[in-house]
Amino acid sequence: MVARANATKEKTKPRHIESHIQRNCFYWFGLQYPHLRPVFFAVPNGGGRNKREAGILKAEGVTAGVADAILLKPSGGYASLCVEFKTEEGTQRRTQKEWQKAAEANGNKYVIVRSFDDFKREITEYLGAV
Repeated sequence: MVARANATKEKTKPRHIESHIQRNCFYWFGLQYPHLRPVFFAVPNGGGRNKREAGILKAEGVTAGVADAILLKPSGGYASLCVEFKTEEGTQRRTQKEWQKAAEANGNKYVIVRSFDDFKREITEYLGAV
């Protein structure tokens, strides 16, 4: 029997590396800064949606490119801290770069973290500036 040239390959499970980093960071943050946990939240902007759901969410104000997490705590002259989680190889999409520029232009700090250690350093520096 001859295999088809375009035979369907076995699908690999998504690795969700950014998700693992983000979950670890939120867990640590909650332990270190429990008093700030209510004002540090994830923005569930990703994920697959059908056309109808996407239309509803857009009408409700969902905006492409928003950072993955936001800390509503002024510090060091900034109004808030916006955190984008990326893997070592991950890059920002055009909409994320545009949102970053808008956030920074309005007095917010925006950081890209690629590991738990990056996150810990950024949070510690940001909150140390209070």
